Amino acid sequence: MLPLTILAAQKVLNLLTGNNALQQQIAAIASSTNSVVPPITTSQIVLSSASADLADKNIQLTYPRVCIYSSGLKNTQLEKFRSLSGTVAVVSEVWASGNLVSEADQWIHYYVEAATELLRKNIGDWGDGFFFSGVYDVQFQPPKAGGIGFVESAKITCNLNVSSN
Repeated sequence: MLPLTILAAQKVLNLLTGNNALQQQIAAIASSTNSVVPPITTSQIVLSSASADLADKNIQLTYPRVCIYSSGLKNTQLEKFRSLSGTVAVVSEVWASGNLVSEADQWIHYYVEAATELLRKNIGDWGDGFFFSGVYDVQFQPPKAGGIGFVESAKITCNLNVSSN
């Protein structure tokens, strides 16, 4: 069996990539506002904790992209007779890049809205002892030079409750 921290990140990846869910959600939100937003394809959603600089140079990831990884595991022993009862923090780092600062600055909000909408629609049991309560946190980073001109990112962190023997 995969380590819980990898399995938790894989659960979030499957949520975003299954049936092109993130791509469809972005298209729906953009359409509702008559905006043009570059899609994030399933190949641009990866399990990786690589920084933007490292991913640009060594992994050759394209923009926009989502990098998913577990950032922490806490065994709180809420269920006394389980070997592991606690939370796994999973981060989805969303990256947008554009020729203009205003492009990256606008697109990042569409991507975050689409990803968090999918989280809100999938509260509950995710199988394999994982449960998503609906709680998440978003932190936006200011734009900077990089990517195809300018790059901006946001970290979406959700805590998955886990119960395992």
